[in-house]
Amino acid sequence: MRTVPAPPPSLADPAVARDPYPLYRTLRDTHPLLQDERFGAWLLSRYADVRAALSDPRLVAPPPGRTFAHLEEATHAEHRALVSPALQGRALAALKAGVERTAYVLARRLTRRQEADLVTEFCDWLPAAAVVAALGLPYEDTARVTDWCRTGLTHLGGAPTGLDAFLRPHVARRRAHPRGDLLSVLCTARADGRPLSDEAVTGLVANLLGAGGEATDRALAALLANLLDHPAQLALVRARPALADAAWAESLRRDPAVHIVLRRALAPVAVSGGTIPAGATVACLVGSAGRDPDRFADPDRYDLFRAAPGQLAFGVGRHRCLGVQLARLTAGSGLHALLEALPRMTWAPGFRPDPEGLLTRSPRSLLVRLH
Repeated sequence: MRTVPAPPPSLADPAVARDPYPLYRTLRDTHPLLQDERFGAWLLSRYADVRAALSDPRLVAPPPGRTFAHLEEATHAEHRALVSPALQGRALAALKAGVERTAYVLARRLTRRQEADLVTEFCDWLPAAAVVAALGLPYEDTARVTDWCRTGLTHLGGAPTGLDAFLRPHVARRRAHPRGDLLSVLCTARADGRPLSDEAVTGLVANLLGAGGEATDRALAALLANLLDHPAQLALVRARPALADAAWAESLRRDPAVHIVLRRALAPVAVSGGTIPAGATVACLVGSAGRDPDRFADPDRYDLFRAAPGQLAFGVGRHRCLGVQLARLTAGSGLHALLEALPRMTWAPGFRPDPEGLLTRSPRSLLVRLH
């Protein structure tokens, strides 16, 4: 009787969205480069290959899109040079004050409760409010911006149609009467002696909103889940707030919000498992790279004292997400506000976080007892 060969592993298998880590181990061990025909991409799973791919100029973000991830060569450098300074100085100070104030308000609202879901009542709101503050948009529009961030924006994607219509009047007002906020910086910036077009400004804003939206709120949820799962490390962060950055970096390594980053090959690219052909779509498995035992000792363990966590969650090289500083500030301020307002926060009785998702992944609920 002839034996039918087992089908090759695939990201399209339904079980992968529930738990991708068994597949990741198989790919790293036996299929470091795999053409996944069912998923429609060539898969890279080892840390060294994923890191190299994310910074390789021959691998570009696939269309459509008009955010930083889709800008190439000189155009990308020009736009990055314009926006990077905007996240410093007075704009950064205003952003920090807005994030801290918003985190404090959201955390204090929970102090009279016995239990709460930190995802729906904290994580989903804080990142978008931070970006609204940075851009100088009206606070009362936070809910609308948050909905866009949840449904149509990521740090690597495009923007919903309604965002353009919402932003254009604000852009016009900033061009006429600039202030000290981030939107004013973009509206008054010049590239090759010419101001950025309205489309370019709204595209850049979409990228920043995405960076402060789904990617950040999911990463914040994963951070809280990791610390609540490890009460001793949570106690250390509470006692030594300076450890918050290390806790954040380790959580991004172990449980990134974005597990799969897609690229398109402009030319053949050699990797450890073979050669990616020109024209291929490439899936960089960031979630697998962060658990690669060839790069990290005991990679499934959460350890905020891990040296050099090699974080890839917000990209590397010229496509490193410009919102990484914003995300770190948001996570740190949010964690500090919660620990200050709710010092006895623990998991609700019987609750365990249940991460889900394929391209993006995080706990959809964090039920905690607050007192």
